[in-house]
Amino acid sequence: MPFDLSFPKTLDPNLRTRPVAIWLFVLCAMILVMVTLGGATRLTGSGLSIMEWAPIMGSLPPVSETEWQRLFGLYQRTSQYALINSGFGLGGFKQIFWLEWTHRLWGRLMGLAFALPLLWFVVKRRMPAGLWKRLVCLLVLGGAQGAIGWFMVASGFEGDRTAVSPYRLVMHLALALILYASLLWTALGVWRPTQATTSGARLTRMSQALIAAVALTILAGGFVAGLKAGLTYNSFPLMDGQLIPAGYGALHPFFLNLTENVAAVQFDHRLLATLTAVLALATVVIGITSRPTAQIRRALLGVGAALICQYALGVATLLYVVPIGLATLHQATAVLLLTAAIVLRHTLIHTRTRQVSP
Repeated sequence: MPFDLSFPKTLDPNLRTRPVAIWLFVLCAMILVMVTLGGATRLTGSGLSIMEWAPIMGSLPPVSETEWQRLFGLYQRTSQYALINSGFGLGGFKQIFWLEWTHRLWGRLMGLAFALPLLWFVVKRRMPAGLWKRLVCLLVLGGAQGAIGWFMVASGFEGDRTAVSPYRLVMHLALALILYASLLWTALGVWRPTQATTSGARLTRMSQALIAAVALTILAGGFVAGLKAGLTYNSFPLMDGQLIPAGYGALHPFFLNLTENVAAVQFDHRLLATLTAVLALATVVIGITSRPTAQIRRALLGVGAALICQYALGVATLLYVVPIGLATLHQATAVLLLTAAIVLRHTLIHTRTRQVSP
């Protein structure tokens, strides 16, 4: 993380800070919705339907037939229209337009939901000591996310592309995860402003590794999405009858296979997901058998439940050849699994266990 996630020691644990925590949790929920909308726009090919950024005026939808025809005319110049949606009528264009427009509008609403309450809490002196600086940095990061989102979309208009660059897609996703994790950790610190403990060191290290593993698996999934790699090798656990698919290292130099080879990208995502599942299950089992407090037990069970749902959704999405509903739910649940891992780590370092793990 680019920011210090330790909570200010001068925080007053008075309940006056609870509204700040609730506001931050709402922002986290809005990011979750944003990530889900982003997944839906990618799966439906809606992301390239709006060829203008227009940060301010773009918040207004088309209100006249002339404006609709102008926007449709711009879309008809894209390679996506020529190669995939040729003959697409205005009615079809409106369907993908509204999804992308909603995605962008939600981003603008998030900016307002972040900036205005932040200003109010600071002016009213309801902000925990020292916290406003971190939140201002996160607000700037959120603004940069909008610019990177357009940078990603613009790649889809280059040459004969019919989709955005997988590299820019993953960059956009990574920044969203950083923003989400930072806000969630901050919100948990405001909600439960206790001093960190050193108990349960092994379990705490495992929870930290789990957060990294979940995040890495999500980013690997971004390359699967960007290359549409889920549309091939729709069997599990083998890929075309093999554990490691033929052509895994077909590209040269070899490192290109990790991000540009469909077979390698899907295999790597499967492998990372399975290793993450093993780590999560080990964390849950070790945690439950170490006589944890009720809070830690709930956090561990949350990780287990989220893991089972996410892994099952991933396999189902693959076997059913990436239906939009399942794939969108799979992406949203990935963030919930990351949430559970972060909550577990925060609970571990802010709650004394009854038995110290070795």
